[in-house]
Amino acid sequence: MRSKPIFAARLPLALALGGSLILSACNEPETILAGKREPVRSVLQNPDPADLDVSVAPENTTQAISLPVAQNNGSWTHSIGTPAYRTVHPALSAAPQRIWSANIGQGDSRRQRITADPVVDAGRIFTLDSGSTVTATSTSGETLWQADVRPERDDAGDATGGGLAVKDGTLYVSSGYGVLTALDTTNGGVRWTQQLDATGSGAPTVYGDLVYLMAGDDTGWAIDTKTGRISWQVTGPTSVSNILGAPAPALTDELAIFAFGSGELQAVFRKGGLRRWDASVLGERPGRALSKVDDVTGTPVVVGNTVYAGNQAGRMVALDAVSGMRQWTANDGAIDTMYPIGGSIFAVTDRNELVRLDASDGSRIWGTRLPNYVKDRPKKIAEVYAHNGPVVAGGRVRVASSDGLLRSFDPVSGALVGTAEIPGGATTAPVVAGGTLYVVGRNGQLHAFR
Repeated sequence: MRSKPIFAARLPLALALGGSLILSACNEPETILAGKREPVRSVLQNPDPADLDVSVAPENTTQAISLPVAQNNGSWTHSIGTPAYRTVHPALSAAPQRIWSANIGQGDSRRQRITADPVVDAGRIFTLDSGSTVTATSTSGETLWQADVRPERDDAGDATGGGLAVKDGTLYVSSGYGVLTALDTTNGGVRWTQQLDATGSGAPTVYGDLVYLMAGDDTGWAIDTKTGRISWQVTGPTSVSNILGAPAPALTDELAIFAFGSGELQAVFRKGGLRRWDASVLGERPGRALSKVDDVTGTPVVVGNTVYAGNQAGRMVALDAVSGMRQWTANDGAIDTMYPIGGSIFAVTDRNELVRLDASDGSRIWGTRLPNYVKDRPKKIAEVYAHNGPVVAGGRVRVASSDGLLRSFDPVSGALVGTAEIPGGATTAPVVAGGTLYVVGRNGQLHAFR
């Protein structure tokens, strides 16, 4: 005879106990919470972007600024991070208008992007398109020469991105194909090439007899400018989630400062690569998926004994250049280079604001909202406009945007004071030389404004 399972024998008792518990619960008074009722899924199905920001920005203030006298610089050869190459306040008209546009090759596409800001030297503007073609253009818009830096073994479209720097008649071109190429600025002839063993989408910096750059977002290189041979390397933590295009290293007479994809900054002695200090730009903005990416997007900028840097996850910092100790932290990210001038820091933030911060403590003076979502409708909040820069030139803060406008702002109040059309929208930050602003459009054209 088969015996009953134990759980079956105990089932009536369990049901009885459960019923008594239910009846006792019904005798307790129900507590009704006050407040408006909302569907549980409403926040997830139709989020309001403003609700995702838990921080509250302080009110804007109008504060005077003392800008240095504008200089009519003849060149713009590097990122502004290195003091030796930075014209703090280049001359430019108050309301520049487009005077010409010139084709430079392939524009932005779904798989390929232009990441190299143009550089200017000796009456030539150098650009790198999304397909690894370098173009030299005259100041009147004439194409002088073109060179393809894609390795012969690779097919077109296999990689994208890169950066540019120019010094002493040589143009240094890094590319997403993992190659650093040195070109003659007069004719585009190849002087030498160096394999980087990783994507070379970061912008190079030349200082002394070495060219410095980031490759693969975790390796800093120092390469001899004459031979292309490796002088030394430094490594940082590896990160699998990075933004296309690494920041240019910032150089002083003593140090080389590299920014890694992990959010780490590393300062090394520039001649031998011996480590001096480590710091980080970490922190995230709650409610935003992109804040999980710690990549440094605000290129390190050296001013005196201070290094400014930022990420796109909601942080900007000021560090002591000698020790790496943090001086202040601001709860805004920098999606492009932070521009220091007149005791202030100007930057485009991760929330698509143009902000002015006090350079001494990082406090916010004002913030001006820029166009954000391309389709600002429920269930269509995805693609955002890109805003490149800023650059302070001719007494105005200039921002070039993918929505097709070059905007000029009053540095005192943040008010918009002028616009000019950029055909196809901008894909690089603007640079200024010879009283002319240059910017590359998403359609593969170089535009000049004067």
